[in-house]
Amino acid sequence: MSAPSIGGVQVPRGNGQTVRLPRGASLSDFAEKIGANPASLVQIMLHLGEMVTATQSVNEETLQLLGAELDYDIQVVSPEEEDRELLEAFDIEFGEDEGDEADLAPRPPVVTVMGHVDHGKTKLLDAIRNTNVVAREAGGITQHIGAYQVTTEHEGEDRKITFIDTPGHEAFTAMRARGAKSTDIAVLVVAADDGVKPQTIEALNHAQAADVPVVVAVNKIDKEGADPNKVRAQLTEYGLVAEEYGGSTLFVDISAKEGIGIDDLLEAILLTADAELDLRANPNMDAQGIAIEAHLDKGRGPVATVLVQRGTLRVGDSIVCGEAFGRVRALIDDNGNQVEEAPPSFPVLVMGLTSVPSAGDNFIVVSDDRMARQIAQQRAARKRSAEMAKSSRRRTLEELFSDLEKGRVDELKLIIKGDVSGSVEALEDALLKIDVGDEVRLRVLHRAVGAITEYDVNLAMADENAVIIGFNVRPEPRARDLAEREGVDIRYYSVIYQAIEEIEAALKGMLKPEFEEVQLGTAEIRAIFRVPRIGNIAGCVVRSGKIVRNSKARLIRDGAVVADNLTVSSLRREKDDVTEVREGFECGVGVGYNDIKEGDIIETFEMREKPRD
Repeated sequence: MSAPSIGGVQVPRGNGQTVRLPRGASLSDFAEKIGANPASLVQIMLHLGEMVTATQSVNEETLQLLGAELDYDIQVVSPEEEDRELLEAFDIEFGEDEGDEADLAPRPPVVTVMGHVDHGKTKLLDAIRNTNVVAREAGGITQHIGAYQVTTEHEGEDRKITFIDTPGHEAFTAMRARGAKSTDIAVLVVAADDGVKPQTIEALNHAQAADVPVVVAVNKIDKEGADPNKVRAQLTEYGLVAEEYGGSTLFVDISAKEGIGIDDLLEAILLTADAELDLRANPNMDAQGIAIEAHLDKGRGPVATVLVQRGTLRVGDSIVCGEAFGRVRALIDDNGNQVEEAPPSFPVLVMGLTSVPSAGDNFIVVSDDRMARQIAQQRAARKRSAEMAKSSRRRTLEELFSDLEKGRVDELKLIIKGDVSGSVEALEDALLKIDVGDEVRLRVLHRAVGAITEYDVNLAMADENAVIIGFNVRPEPRARDLAEREGVDIRYYSVIYQAIEEIEAALKGMLKPEFEEVQLGTAEIRAIFRVPRIGNIAGCVVRSGKIVRNSKARLIRDGAVVADNLTVSSLRREKDDVTEVREGFECGVGVGYNDIKEGDIIETFEMREKPRD
């Protein structure tokens, strides 16, 4: 390697060498990899017009910029690779069944129910498992993921199917995408009277991206105007061709409300599983799987609904799930019964975790509590670094000087608390996507599961009165008293799009008003009258619009502006003071400017606030 001078600083050149760095790496981390002095890299970043400290977590874009300058190929490790490397350090392989073919046993298919809002996903699950979830949901919209297992008879034997219910509202796109990745088969619910909608296509895209087979449930066939064949024709455009049209996709006509076609749908799911998938797992290894949902239960503490993907989860196991860890104290199935173990494809509620994991986190069973704690702590540290890098957007020197000139950019700061981690994550994701331009920013100071606490209120007070959002949660009594006493704003929501609409309105309200000039009228000077102690008064005839007292004015001579930012200080019609004079009438106008000539034009205007889109 040569050591060129960049901006007077000696640094080793990479010559295309690949350098792998974790998310949220600092210039010191990069310097250590290439054998350079961190201070040198700080100087190079200054030379490139950016202010970065040696220990600051920086984003991938900044690392790539520096790498390109020094001729290094920077590869930022993905979260999945990062986690795999971490587990390999503890001699754990995630995502692989141990043993050989003889150790694998058949497991039930895991099915995700997807589709457009109001097309009957939850009612379909109601019909399958005979429970009324809709009645518990605000506005009839499913707010968080649930997992359920049912038994049906197929070819003379009892077969189990595990269902994951994904929320229907578009704000839950991230959760729905994760649901598709943890599933074997996707059931796409389309209403026969409504046809294919944008969220139908969105759900289908998730399923196809996850490379899972799709079974289409054409719902509401009992309604007036239902046309199942229209649905089949519409989905043909998106690559789903029904078997009866010569394709390979199973379409089943159902009515979730009337219970029509439910058995046919279950049979279609099992036929698809048997024909297209080899669903087997080793039930005798340490359990691995995914957290479907998690929340803070007042009586039980942190609990997580997990789906076991391989191995068998047992009471007493040491478990690590994302950044949470603990010893399994109890397992509860979807009917509320305690069980001693959960085999592959079995959804179960886990008690005994030290904190609330995030929906979509992988879980693993490890040999002891100490290892579980170490893995969880290292995951948390890496996530913190990644989040710091994400929040610290690149700042150029020009931007810093510009901000100093204009004043600080306004920020709406939020603290989000919710009943389950999936809802909190989806709400944060939806809010951060709100775009009202560069003048106002949204920043989430803290998000967590559980009731609103004194800590949350104190954080809101300390950080310039941030707003607290409670999604299906309420404050603790002492936190409520403190918030009322200190005037901290707490907003409560149970339906996610109401929160999005209100926060968007608040952001738009923070925007500085934009004004546009609106011309009121013009007047031509015909004569000039000198008035003692006042100055020159223009005798005018109004050529267009109207001249209004106290309006803004400018003086135009031969098409050029002679004087700007004037004010119509006096306005007379004959001998009377008036407030306005309209087109075609004569008047005397005083604008506080003496250098006026006959033939000059006085143009009056006002600044009006422009409505925001």
